[in-house]
Amino acid sequence: MLVIESEVKRDALANAWVVFLVFLRLGLTAFGGPIAHLGYFREEFVTRRRWLSERSYADLVALCQFLPGPASSQVGMAIGLSRAGITGALAAWVGFTLPSAVALVLFAISISTWGDVLPAGALHSLKLVAVAVVAQAVWGMARNLCTDTTRITIAAFSTCIALLLPNAWGQVGVIAAAAVVGLALLKSARDLTHDPLPISISRRVGGLLLAIFFSLLVGLPLAVKAWPNQTLAMADAFYRAGSLVFGGGHVVLPLLQAAVVPTGWVANDTFLAGYGAAQAVPGPLFTFAAFLGASMKSTPTGWIGALVCLVAIFVPSFLLVAGALPFWEQLRRNVRTQAAIAGVNASVVGLLLAALYHPVWTSAVHGPADFGLAVITFVALMFWKLPPWLVVICSGVVGWLLSVFL
Repeated sequence: MLVIESEVKRDALANAWVVFLVFLRLGLTAFGGPIAHLGYFREEFVTRRRWLSERSYADLVALCQFLPGPASSQVGMAIGLSRAGITGALAAWVGFTLPSAVALVLFAISISTWGDVLPAGALHSLKLVAVAVVAQAVWGMARNLCTDTTRITIAAFSTCIALLLPNAWGQVGVIAAAAVVGLALLKSARDLTHDPLPISISRRVGGLLLAIFFSLLVGLPLAVKAWPNQTLAMADAFYRAGSLVFGGGHVVLPLLQAAVVPTGWVANDTFLAGYGAAQAVPGPLFTFAAFLGASMKSTPTGWIGALVCLVAIFVPSFLLVAGALPFWEQLRRNVRTQAAIAGVNASVVGLLLAALYHPVWTSAVHGPADFGLAVITFVALMFWKLPPWLVVICSGVVGWLLSVFL
């Protein structure tokens, strides 16, 4: 019996190591944002390795798009979970997240150390890249998620409310209201065909993980009030951001901006420069949290601050995807749930449009040259189909040249 258990453990560790290596390669090469990441995953795990069937993969993507948090990272965690259990889920997350997190922390340290001698035009151009990237996300998401008058109306009102109530709870209220409106006014076709996901987690374990998720969401703010502490406050802010973001990485921008800029933790210029740099690295955009943690003006900062913020923003993703899997069969067949999700998705477009105006546009575009560079950057991403890392590098060079000669 002991020999069998030992062999099982060795096999699980071997599988987890394979998962880590595969996701590390993806973390080093998967440029292009969450939609591109899902394409990389399909090619790797459905077509090439056949770890999942086409239908199972589609169902898994649907589940992760329903949940708050970064869809591509959650899909990766679930694939790791299916291959090597909890250890595999952690291996997938570490492998996919590590390269971009390390790159962004090094960038944050370089700004704090040599920020005064770095070309101002190059740093400013990173903020203009953020304008183009968010505009591209608004455009693409609106075309897919706002397909009729009702959805467009939900998006428009969400934009107005988000601008009038520029805080995290205002955005949560917008999402909740949009779910109610979607439930009342939108309809979704029933889809009964699917393949079971190759993940076995009992409903009891799933319920426990979901209970931990909600306990932390409620308990962390209370803990911060009871024991004021910078580290605890950072964990609370980033855990809440990871818990309440629908629509992927770009939508986390307003939540993180509201958490770190008004509090004085990170300067707004630094925030936007880091967000622009995040477009130049592969892997999940949520690793922007590592940049912010490393850029904090008070301790913890540097590598420790990056680790606190990075773990805090991703923990909700793990708890939600692992906790929801046992209940997915019932949820995905429910037409009313699908209608509520459609309303939420439309409100996500509105929230992103509000973020495009403030803080992205208002903090970056100050004159004709800025506007022109933002337009060219948008065209390069949207129509020339250039990779984001190349656009970031070229924009940095152009911004530096403009600052020298104009």
